[in-house]
Amino acid sequence: MRFIGRKKELETLERLCLKNSSSLAVIWGRRRIGKSRLISEFLKKKKAWTFLGLPPTTIITHQEQINLFVSQMARNIGMPELKTTDWGEVFWHLGNQAEKEQGLVIFLDEISWMGSKDSNFLGHLKTEWDRSFSKHPNLIFILCGSVSSWIEKNILSNTGFLGRISIKLEVKELSLPECNEFWSVQNRRISGYEKLKILGITGGVPKYLEEIIPGESAEKNISEICFTPSGLLFREYDQIFSDLFSKRAPTFDKIIKILADGSKNLTEICNDLEMDKSNVSDYLHELVIAGFVSEDTTWNIKTKKSSNLKKFRLKDNYIRFYLNFILPNRFRIESGIFFDNSLSNLAGWEIILGFQFENLVINNLIKLYEAIGVDIHQVEQAGPFFQKKTATNSGCQIDLLIQTKFSTLYLCEMKFYMSEVNKQVVHDVQTKIDRLAYPKGYSIRPILIHVNGVMQSVKESGFFDKIIDFNDLLQN
Repeated sequence: MRFIGRKKELETLERLCLKNSSSLAVIWGRRRIGKSRLISEFLKKKKAWTFLGLPPTTIITHQEQINLFVSQMARNIGMPELKTTDWGEVFWHLGNQAEKEQGLVIFLDEISWMGSKDSNFLGHLKTEWDRSFSKHPNLIFILCGSVSSWIEKNILSNTGFLGRISIKLEVKELSLPECNEFWSVQNRRISGYEKLKILGITGGVPKYLEEIIPGESAEKNISEICFTPSGLLFREYDQIFSDLFSKRAPTFDKIIKILADGSKNLTEICNDLEMDKSNVSDYLHELVIAGFVSEDTTWNIKTKKSSNLKKFRLKDNYIRFYLNFILPNRFRIESGIFFDNSLSNLAGWEIILGFQFENLVINNLIKLYEAIGVDIHQVEQAGPFFQKKTATNSGCQIDLLIQTKFSTLYLCEMKFYMSEVNKQVVHDVQTKIDRLAYPKGYSIRPILIHVNGVMQSVKESGFFDKIIDFNDLLQN
């Protein structure tokens, strides 16, 4: 599979090669997001030593992590294997060997796995950074991991690494135009709707998209990777939670399931879990850091300041699809008796795909700004907007609201229908405009984003300032 996208990320990494001093780079992102592939692309034609930790389990020991590391060090460097029980000694030898090399990159992949059994692991690494690695001109030291909360707590927010990190890079989902490249030569022959079916399950996760066979239909692809026991996405959910959240996985699982049917605020989530807010807030924070959940904060249009009103949204398309369609049929799939796997026969598929459609658009705001004609530098606030009902204001929820410096509000309505959007959408959006409380002097420009076309009557109404086809967001 050819390497797709990540131009900006590669440029950021390549800039480190222009320095005359050492660099410490921290890279993180959700499982399967392409962190290792990105770094492998960066390492092409470079002198590099790569190390990978063992996936943590109850039986993996501190010594086994060290043994694997020194074994990899021996192969990378061509030295005899060390016999040690101490990470400090391991890093000391690594630092001494690195001093002999020029233009070297040291890459520690899944660093949280390596240090999971030793609370002093990062302390030893920091000590050796100060003693040796930091003094090595042109050395690039990359720390990478999928357990984003561990990276944040132990490295990014650790005072021991304060002022030592050159770049902090979160690897996110690919943009829609980058996702579009996976269809390659079939690109122009495949509709935006068919691509949406795939992206409604994979999101912009590269590993999932690599499983797609472009010459086969969306239904065939989804059947193979989701509804067969050997398919990548059939058991992926279990792997995500066992790898990332270990013993606390059951609580994270409960929260994710609560959000699978729509956004909720903290109070609603706590009531469903029967847990207090402080504990639930910590769990939600980890899910947000991990990239599975979005914390959508509304704002005061007049002051442009964020408010205390927040909702949590499941932003990972694969997880929502799994919980709604794979999990309920898991036994039948494993037993070989699940045959009715056509998307159109999945109960609630149209509703769920509507949620997935919204995620894809919100995750690609820069492309949407371009389609609307909004200068990104003029945007002051943007995101799902919700207005609480009060004595003077009606309740209101907007798919996406964009507020600019020029007192303009772009009210974006995302409509997914199996057929063309009808004129009812004009009434629906006008109702939202009527309920929205905003200062005098503001302009409101309604935007419609659709998948399968709009009726001529919608166009002729002249109500929307812009009608955007999802297929347009897929184009470069």
